[in-house]
Amino acid sequence: MSHHEVLIIGSGPAGLTAAIYTARASLAPLVIEGEPSSTSDQPGGQLMLTTEVENFPGFPNGIMGPELMINFREQAMRFGATFVTEKVTAVDFSERPFRVWVRGTEYTADSIIVSTGAQSLMLGLPEEQHLLGHGLSTCATCDGFFFRGHEIAVVGGGDSAIEEASFLTKFASKVTLIHRRDSLRASKIMQERALNNPKIEMRWNSTVTALHGTETLTGATVTDVNTGEESLLPVTGLFVAIGHRPNTDLFAGVLDMEDNGYLITKPGSTYTNIAGVFACGDVQDHTYRQAITAAGSGCMAALDSERWLEAQHLG
Repeated sequence: MSHHEVLIIGSGPAGLTAAIYTARASLAPLVIEGEPSSTSDQPGGQLMLTTEVENFPGFPNGIMGPELMINFREQAMRFGATFVTEKVTAVDFSERPFRVWVRGTEYTADSIIVSTGAQSLMLGLPEEQHLLGHGLSTCATCDGFFFRGHEIAVVGGGDSAIEEASFLTKFASKVTLIHRRDSLRASKIMQERALNNPKIEMRWNSTVTALHGTETLTGATVTDVNTGEESLLPVTGLFVAIGHRPNTDLFAGVLDMEDNGYLITKPGSTYTNIAGVFACGDVQDHTYRQAITAAGSGCMAALDSERWLEAQHLG
């Protein structure tokens, strides 16, 4: 068993920024970064599945997602953060020091920063793995620019899907919105926005059942849910907007969370319902979900943790 002043669970932009700040504050954080084989909480988070990142400040020519996260990690290590490349299997926040287990190994900590992120819900198609980041995307604001003048599609029927489709009309020549029902789940104002946009074409009662392309996406098979009829949609971009799922199973019954599983933090801070436990990044943010906002909240969590430890005479 080893004890740490700060233990960080998760290593996306939020967790690694928290590691940089707490390490520079001489708190020697331990980061339990996840397993490389896990899609839900792999080291580096969702950016490890992203090709080029063009909207992170400081990189005028863009940077590859994995390279950016490696830079984050090396910067944290430079200041004294240490890493365990495993997945947390259990936690006990009922008393201090807090206890965290990685299978049979126990770690204790004076403070905890939760940054386990969220994962985009996908279609469950076998082609997704090699096409993600190569025409297949889950973030219009991240990747829309790459599809200027292209014909693309968005899958979904809620507010997020409508927002993605509307945003993408700034770049694409045509956006096909594919929805499995005959009416949208989005709010009335969002529905009107989509239905009145001449660049958006609706494909009702339809699902995407196959993706095509070896190096990059070249098209998608769309199946009518009522008739079973299949058609090929020749798109070079497909955006999946059917929701996100926060990686919070580990904290069920431990930390307060919303009905959709996102952790609840006190307004204007990263404090959870348990003193000394903080949450940052996509695990508690279902509004912005950007690398830069996750990094910002990781900084907040580090500062909140440092100040809390000082107040407890622990830092």
